[in-house]
Amino acid sequence: MPLSQLLVIYFISLLYVMLPSFGFAKLFAKAGAAPWKAYIPFYNTWVMQELAHRPKHWVFWQVIPIVGWFITPGIFIEFVKLFGKFTIGQHTLASLVPFIYFPYIAVKEDPKFIGPDAVKKHKKSNWREWVDAAIFAVVAATLIRTFVFEAYTIPSGSMEKTLLINDFLFVSKFSYGPRIPNTPLSIPFIHNYIPGLKWKSYTTAIELPYIRWFASPVKREDVVVFNFPAGDTVIHKDGFESANPYYDVKRRAAAGSTNDQMILNDPVNYPIVVHPPDKSDNYIKRCMGVSGDTLQIIQGDVYIDGVKQPIPPNSERNYQVQLKDNRSLDPDYLKDLGIMINESDNTSDLRMMDNSTYLINMTEKEKGILEKSPIIKSIQPFYINEPDPTSYFPYDTIHKWSVDTYGPIWIPKKGAKVVLNDSTYPIYERAIRVYEKNSLEKKDGKFILNGKEATDYTFKMNYYWMMGDNRQGSQDSRFWGFVPEDRIVGEASIIWFSWKNGPRWNRLFKIVK
Repeated sequence: MPLSQLLVIYFISLLYVMLPSFGFAKLFAKAGAAPWKAYIPFYNTWVMQELAHRPKHWVFWQVIPIVGWFITPGIFIEFVKLFGKFTIGQHTLASLVPFIYFPYIAVKEDPKFIGPDAVKKHKKSNWREWVDAAIFAVVAATLIRTFVFEAYTIPSGSMEKTLLINDFLFVSKFSYGPRIPNTPLSIPFIHNYIPGLKWKSYTTAIELPYIRWFASPVKREDVVVFNFPAGDTVIHKDGFESANPYYDVKRRAAAGSTNDQMILNDPVNYPIVVHPPDKSDNYIKRCMGVSGDTLQIIQGDVYIDGVKQPIPPNSERNYQVQLKDNRSLDPDYLKDLGIMINESDNTSDLRMMDNSTYLINMTEKEKGILEKSPIIKSIQPFYINEPDPTSYFPYDTIHKWSVDTYGPIWIPKKGAKVVLNDSTYPIYERAIRVYEKNSLEKKDGKFILNGKEATDYTFKMNYYWMMGDNRQGSQDSRFWGFVPEDRIVGEASIIWFSWKNGPRWNRLFKIVK
């Protein structure tokens, strides 16, 4: 964590215990403590614990970053009880606006000090016990979800067969450092929409800049959960959102698709919603390129700086399988061999091309198993090499790339420069303009950056290149480009549960690799 961020944390903590000091001083006097002690930060909370006969070690917990923000309100609540304040409303005011509440009760209400023995005799009602327990559980779970780990469910087949649909994961926030929410005012445990309603689960009344504590870079080959970069603007309707991204619809409409033009011209039935970075949909992919890498895909294989990269052990690709003597294949035969098919929700792993030829999506290991079958004549890789400027990033006619033939492309690195020209502009324009919040346009053959002519640009963030292990069945960086560091959520760590027509017992507590 940078020193500047640490200083901000402690400055907030300092203000929290100092601003109510005027009220504390008058209440200290009523309790028999010297008023001047109220003006010494953190010593004042020590005195509160002393007066309340509460453990003093809680004072030291206040110096732990973030954790202290939740310890101090508890100390304030125990202190205000000493003056007969026991209601939920009074405790809420004491914890959320102590700089207003404590001076108010000290001057306006002039409460009587009842002491710790009277506090112990006060009995809460049953419903109050439940409410207090629920509030504690929500706060604790929110802290854990924000700073430690978060549960995530695999929604699609893009990572098969490393991860399967309805694998339930724990995602570690510590791997790359916990990210402070851009939108802190949101309903706990709900990502971007309230279930069953069209309403957002958050408000942008308060928006924080990108802050990550104890930051650590993503490593090549990590399985990463991140906020979908092209999901900042979506069509809020079933079948769209991140599954059919707004920007894809917009490009198809510009290319002449009348159906997509109709969608964009009908905001009532196809409403457009804008999300802040932390509220766009979560994706999970494998990091194949890190900042500063030059990545290229040749016949489905990934090369970094000219060096061929290992294929993830459970990565799938399509193979053209030809059978002997007009034989046929069926799913049961493949399953008997140990080849798993039809896991994906939108494609089949087994497709017939003609009477004796099939297209099968499988791993290298499964290919080796099938090659030993007596009915197999040949197995050859099947490549998708047809370029499509409306589908593949950066959507221009200069870079004629496809799923299995892509690049070379340089991945931006913080502090590194890129020369702006006709070739680089379509690749880096969105990163410069949207992710790094600059104005950038091409005008009369020149590049205008923040109102001035520019020939290059220096990046402010690191970026990553994400790909699904189901290489030919994944919507990933080949389709929408780079993932900036401020969209990184965490690293997939362990599968804690898995389900398909019942529990997949062999996947429980499996480490994600």
